[in-house]
Amino acid sequence: MLQARESLKNRWGLAVGGNVVYLILVVLIQMVPKIGWIASLILGGPLLLGWSVFFLSFSRKQDAQIAQIFEGFNRFVNGLAAYLLMSLFILLWTLLFIIPGIVAYLSYSQAFFILAENPQLEGREALRRSKTLMKGNRLKLFFLFWRFFGWFLLGVASLGIGFLWIMPYLGTTLARFYDDLQQNAGPVPMEGPILQPIHP
Repeated sequence: MLQARESLKNRWGLAVGGNVVYLILVVLIQMVPKIGWIASLILGGPLLLGWSVFFLSFSRKQDAQIAQIFEGFNRFVNGLAAYLLMSLFILLWTLLFIIPGIVAYLSYSQAFFILAENPQLEGREALRRSKTLMKGNRLKLFFLFWRFFGWFLLGVASLGIGFLWIMPYLGTTLARFYDDLQQNAGPVPMEGPILQPIHP
């Protein structure tokens, strides 16, 4: 979280802008009459992939641009496959009990950051690599989310206005968490990375 705040220093406008564009697109898609939920399933993956590209680039203080939010559409099939498979696996585990569902989400949480650095990687392989990367780190991520609980309450108390800053803070923190995993466990093998790797 300290590293995230350092990345955000004097750059909040860009982070807020990128996240607002992402949220507007998500809301507009969901508002499509009758087929909004289907559109969300189809477009949610590419959008989340673009969001991951943006915040990885931003957190590393590279040349992040709001246009990167749309970059996931250049790899539409891989983003869609990862999103559908991730949603299906989490749903199936959640049907068993809520805790396995949470564990499944934590296990697959790095899939879109991995896809962001591996343009040709298939969605299923990104999920497998995320599961491997998160072994022994799920509880660490759970407590990281818990540390944002107070911030979320503040966001609710501010009638949602606070989320304009809270969500970019969370996105940057999650990107730094991903880089931290790579530094401690070794980088995930890449196939033509689109982002410059972070250096220790």
